[in-house]
Amino acid sequence: MRRQVTSFEELVLENKKQLLNDPVALEKIDERIDERKSKETTNQQEPK
Repeated sequence: MRRQVTSFEELVLENKKQLLNDPVALEKIDERIDERKSKETTNQQEPK
């Protein structure tokens, strides 16, 4: 039996497909994006 070789790019694409079809994962991603945006705006407002 021949071993199947999967490239890194193929693994990334498969992972993306799984995440996009998972509502719980999408919600977590949205939360992280919101957290990062709020941190960025907080850091930009602080005087230097």
